[in-house]
Amino acid sequence: MPISNGPLYDTVKDLKLVVERVELEHLDLKLEHMTRRTTVVHLYGAGHEGVGEDVSYEEDLQLAFTEEALPELAGEHTLDSFSGLVAGQPGYRQWGLESAALDLALRQAGLSLAKVVGREPRPVRFVVSQSDVEGWRAVSPGIRFKLDASDSWTDEVVAELATTGAVDVVDLKGLYEGEWVDATPSAGLYGRVARAFPDAWLEDPRLNEETDPVLEPHRGRITWDFPIHSVEDVETLPFAPRCLNSKPSRFRSVRRLFDFYDYCEEHGIAVYGGGQFELGPGRGQIQHLASLFHPDGSNDVAPKAYNEGAPRQGLPESPLPPASTEPGFR
Repeated sequence: MPISNGPLYDTVKDLKLVVERVELEHLDLKLEHMTRRTTVVHLYGAGHEGVGEDVSYEEDLQLAFTEEALPELAGEHTLDSFSGLVAGQPGYRQWGLESAALDLALRQAGLSLAKVVGREPRPVRFVVSQSDVEGWRAVSPGIRFKLDASDSWTDEVVAELATTGAVDVVDLKGLYEGEWVDATPSAGLYGRVARAFPDAWLEDPRLNEETDPVLEPHRGRITWDFPIHSVEDVETLPFAPRCLNSKPSRFRSVRRLFDFYDYCEEHGIAVYGGGQFELGPGRGQIQHLASLFHPDGSNDVAPKAYNEGAPRQGLPESPLPPASTEPGFR
């Protein structure tokens, strides 16, 4: 279904919301080498509650996120005026606040997001970002993957992964920096991956004099994630993409995300969604958006349980049910 006439953001910007109070709920998940922290935003007003999630990775930002750190939010707003009020918040905090505002505004109006934007919710196809391919396939034979490339991917390793026929996206991690990144941009690694997975998207390569010639024949499969925060970022890519990854929180505001959806629709760019290790309602919200705007993509929006333990049976399988048509955004 095409996006409604006019800018998509126009369908939501004038939604009214009344905020009476704000509460913050800090979540954490202890992992082997770190503790993941996020903050759930609860906005209350007129007998309703709206929720969103700040998924900033910096621990100091999460610990510093208190009600006192926010501007005065109580009062009557439109979604657009609320966005202006919280603009410039650090990290991904603005997205958490705007998500909660959108949820609250829709609930106070008795409207679903699907109704407002003129989209029919559809089942959401998802992939899993887990390295234990063999283990997950043993408990869920139909599962599909987005995998992070690694310097440990020898010809033998890549060939074994390729025989599964279950890899939709390979993240080359070429634009990330840090000790945790173990995929050195090289003609050897990129060529090996491109040849072994001829039908997979090749995400975030670092293009330079060494790697560009190897990937040039595969440009139609190159997709981007890390650098995409706005339409302007898409327009400055080295060549026009056929497909892009959308992490809603990276856009920070509903306006920038919806402008991106408009742009991709107008330019025939396919979209698949991605998450930011959400611990709370933010995961359901990115699944909700995927259901409305890119249900058939290789959406890296698997239910949270996939990130919370070893391979096991009984987890929700792809596709996820369509987004709810009840009032709200979650």
